[in-house]
Amino acid sequence: MVVWFIGLSGSGKTTISNNFISLIKKSTKKHIIHLDGDEIRFLFENRDYSVKGREKNAKVISNLSNFLNDKNVIVVASVLSIFPVWQQWNKLNIKHYFEIYVKIDFEKLLKREIKSLYKDALSGKINNVVGIDIDFPEPNSDYIFNNNQDGLNFTNKFNEILLEMNNKGIFL
Repeated sequence: MVVWFIGLSGSGKTTISNNFISLIKKSTKKHIIHLDGDEIRFLFENRDYSVKGREKNAKVISNLSNFLNDKNVIVVASVLSIFPVWQQWNKLNIKHYFEIYVKIDFEKLLKREIKSLYKDALSGKINNVVGIDIDFPEPNSDYIFNNNQDGLNFTNKFNEILLEMNNKGIFL
């Protein structure tokens, strides 16, 4: 099983993924691995944040997720995932794939951001920032996790996600 969390940088993908992993650990004896896009980029020494560099990272994460899934490891991925072609590849090639879009309003994202990524990009200090000078196409995901509310109750959302996964024949 691969659970793929998509969203802009700072949308809450990693926090939500870590909470999701804590929940599913209680229900399975299978190995679970969290693949975070930034960590994979660091691991494979890909410091190229251009569209080309980002596509290379997307290919690595998709292939690694598929490989681990075939080894009966539950994969939870937290990635920007800006390439519809790779999202489609995942849907066609990864057995038991479930995609979750962590959606957040840009104004809320700006208020929450701690890295100043968007502020620096908007002021021209940096470039190659998804959502500013690199397009973020909204995905056609299996589930939309609206993360605009402060103090969100993850348990209710995760129960909805697990129900949707079960409806698609994806079980822990």
